[in-house]
Amino acid sequence: MLLPILSGLIISVDAFFIGLSLGMQKKCRFLYLVIINAFLLGLCVLGFFIAGQIYEMIPFDPDLIVGFAFIALGLWTISHFFISEHIKRRKGAEVDTGVSLKTFVLVGLVMSIEAMLVTMGITFVFLPNSTLAIPITVAFAHFGYSALSFHLARIKQVKRIPAALSHVISGVALIIYGLMALFVEFGI
Repeated sequence: MLLPILSGLIISVDAFFIGLSLGMQKKCRFLYLVIINAFLLGLCVLGFFIAGQIYEMIPFDPDLIVGFAFIALGLWTISHFFISEHIKRRKGAEVDTGVSLKTFVLVGLVMSIEAMLVTMGITFVFLPNSTLAIPITVAFAHFGYSALSFHLARIKQVKRIPAALSHVISGVALIIYGLMALFVEFGI
């Protein structure tokens, strides 16, 4: 029982960088982070039940799905930031480090889907001994890490970190987890 909970805590570290990124945005309120994480909890529980139902239907090891999905999410996180910054610069507008409500919703969806995939991945690994502690741990770890970093971002020293750095670190964390899932599958 300890290993699934420990996995949920370790894998959720990327939420720290998402919270840091949101905390650096002046428009973002802590309430937005609470709403994102409430939605995330629902998707984690849904992911847990889906994983239990589809595990036997998957003709190959689900680690492949988990690995490639996380790599894709990581690449999307990094590329989305740089593409949106490039578009802003091409339009000749001054680059605004703030984000719109649409971006908050998109970040919330990506973070929630990522947490659902984490839950499904951990559930796949520990089946048939998986319990509801897995999605709850993943959801509360995401909230704890993102809330802590959100508040740290409001400190003057942390504001000096470029916004691009938090997006890149968050994306790289997702890619690393995806690679770890693939390495487990291929026995590397």
